[in-house]
Amino acid sequence: MVMPINVLIVDDSAVVRQVLVSQLDGVSGIRVIGTASDPIFARRKMEQQWPDVIVLDIEMPRMDGITFLKQLMAERPTPVVICSTLTERGAETTMQAMAAGAVEIITKPKAGLKQFLQDSRSQMVEAIKAASVARLSHSKVSTKASAAQPQPKLSADSILPKTQAGKLFATTDRVVAIGTSTGGTQALEQVLTRLPVDAPGIIVVQHMPAQFTRAFAERLDSVCRIKVKEAQNNDRVMPGQALIAPGGLHMMLRRSGAQYRVEVRDGPVVSRHKPSVDVLFRSVAGAAGPNALGIIMTGMGDDGARGLLEMHQAGASTLGQNEASCVVYGMPKEAFKLGGVEREVDLLDIPQLIVQSTKA
Repeated sequence: MVMPINVLIVDDSAVVRQVLVSQLDGVSGIRVIGTASDPIFARRKMEQQWPDVIVLDIEMPRMDGITFLKQLMAERPTPVVICSTLTERGAETTMQAMAAGAVEIITKPKAGLKQFLQDSRSQMVEAIKAASVARLSHSKVSTKASAAQPQPKLSADSILPKTQAGKLFATTDRVVAIGTSTGGTQALEQVLTRLPVDAPGIIVVQHMPAQFTRAFAERLDSVCRIKVKEAQNNDRVMPGQALIAPGGLHMMLRRSGAQYRVEVRDGPVVSRHKPSVDVLFRSVAGAAGPNALGIIMTGMGDDGARGLLEMHQAGASTLGQNEASCVVYGMPKEAFKLGGVEREVDLLDIPQLIVQSTKA
């Protein structure tokens, strides 16, 4: 018998607590064991029963969510889903929370909150299940996610057709394409901060809501030697720069002579995500082929697995983050099972392999 995921909801809004409890009650594999209006009350409840996952607001009385999160990760790492207001200031604060160890983000608006929470039930359930299987500080967290059957989903065919790439001539520009999800904000920081200023051009899909990717890119830019920015349509992929796909939009690689540029545009959700790693990887397979390195890192689900296989078949080098260093060994595992991963490597080995790819 699969044990349920015990969830504690910490939010100063009584409406949020009430709606979340009503939405999660009855969901197979999830059990709400309590709510708290702030971290002080949460602590008291956690002394009686420790949760598997905490749904946490950021702005609360007596103690803010980030302070609580940092204390929690220092004392007893526990998967946390941030439920934060969707504002520019909130985005910057949420990035601090992700850096402190939160594994998922759910955004909530200032207006129409109750209706939004009711409409986003499936998103919250998916986030909680993803968080429940996360490994924090390389410790083993029990896998208690429900074995619910996935719903039908669109493939990259809905955005761009798979092409039989002809022979692509070599260029001096190399492209590194990275796809990641749960745990990816921390993993990307570990990789990008270790790269030299002359690192090859990098394009990244990190599953993240709209309006958060800009704050994420700006935060990375402040701590990296390379330049990091949220991608805009027609941006050139250049050495010493990483482009992060905007939340809510797909990003694809295009070739213009000997140069590479990105196309950023809207479209249907692919593999349950927008931006989708499968879409990015397919475009890289067609536009760059053997001039590319594909890397799939920590994340829940299988987005990117098929796209990485297409990159491999087009002559690109491919890497997968190994299980031991993943927060969630989902996306790399599925890519490996399909045959798209040439080599599984530790997270901290990836920066050196990116640098070495320029010599391939």
